[in-house]
Amino acid sequence: MDFTLINRFLGIAALMGVISSPAIPQQTQQNVPDAPSATRPAGQLPKNVPPPAATTPDATQQANPAPPPPSTIKTVPAGSVPDKPATTGRDDLYKIIVRVNQVTVPVTVKDTNGRLVEGLLKNDFSVYEDGKEQTLNFFTSDPFPLSAAVVLDLGMSDDVVRKVNETLPALAGAFSPYDEVGLYVYGNTVSKSLDFSPANDRFSSALSRAKKPGRTGGVPVVSGPMAGGPNINGVPFDPSVPHVSTPRRESRVLNDAILAAAIDLARRERTRRKIIFVISDGREIGSKAGYSDVLKALLTNNINVYAVNVGASAIPGYRKLESVNIPFSGAGNILPKYASSTGGQVFPEFDRDAIERAYAQVTGEARNQYTLGYSTRATPSTDYRSIEVRIHRGGLKVIARDGYFPLPKAR
Repeated sequence: MDFTLINRFLGIAALMGVISSPAIPQQTQQNVPDAPSATRPAGQLPKNVPPPAATTPDATQQANPAPPPPSTIKTVPAGSVPDKPATTGRDDLYKIIVRVNQVTVPVTVKDTNGRLVEGLLKNDFSVYEDGKEQTLNFFTSDPFPLSAAVVLDLGMSDDVVRKVNETLPALAGAFSPYDEVGLYVYGNTVSKSLDFSPANDRFSSALSRAKKPGRTGGVPVVSGPMAGGPNINGVPFDPSVPHVSTPRRESRVLNDAILAAAIDLARRERTRRKIIFVISDGREIGSKAGYSDVLKALLTNNINVYAVNVGASAIPGYRKLESVNIPFSGAGNILPKYASSTGGQVFPEFDRDAIERAYAQVTGEARNQYTLGYSTRATPSTDYRSIEVRIHRGGLKVIARDGYFPLPKAR
């Protein structure tokens, strides 16, 4: 048989449709659903058929988007502001950045008898900066722990230093366990006897080590029979050796001591009340730092100066004599100037019991002040700003700092 002719015949027949395709198996045909009918109910849909596109998770979220999460609203006490107010990305497009300073003003209020006045409220105070009233955003009467730098004058006469030494145990007891204390002593130079640490036995030990005799008093001998050294009948004891009078000049570097304490206090936590507690007669001789420079360091870092005036400066009427300065004797008592400008106080006490009471009074008043706060536009740190605190009640005395210098801009 010629298979070539048969193959040609089958190919031509397939093209002409004579030979049909193989029949579809019955099992496959049963999987095809019947067409809808008006006379019979629709049958069940076949199984294992993928769901419609509209029921997929993405499509469901697009058709019925989930509601946005509720916004969180924080309530803050009156007179305060939230640390980080909520913002959105859209708000950032139109945000105007204005740099401000937060100014805190510790305030002491006393009645006509010198007693502390408690129970005052925010509305009892007004604060003016450079003559313009400010809006208070902070107010509290809660006590603050202290960061105190005790500055002890060892250049006073020996009888005064001895009297002060007897009161030092009471000074250690005037601080609470929550306070931290540093100790500085000065005469001709300044020395840090104790870095800031809790007011405990270390502070008491440092006070004990700091006890030193003062000077005997009097002025250097620059004239008279003993001015040129020992002599016999007016003739120098050794004629071959010239005797030149070189009296040692006394120094009482109070400015330098306060400045050293202020620089260290500036590094302490801002959540503490910062004070410098000076025990001295207030005389200043020979400091490298001037009063105005030291005052700027105090006002920039919100440091109050308190002092217990001892010795001659505690005698009634002595302040009038201080205006008459003897040549080479230095400035008179400058502690009242420091205290008045920084919002501190001076307690002139002469006897031992009064000095010990003054220690407790200083720490108690410094710890329990009212604290006012407000925000103001930032300016260069060289611009001094005056502050005036007024109270809306009669017969009360307000003690606060006179002004401040803004902190330098952070780098």
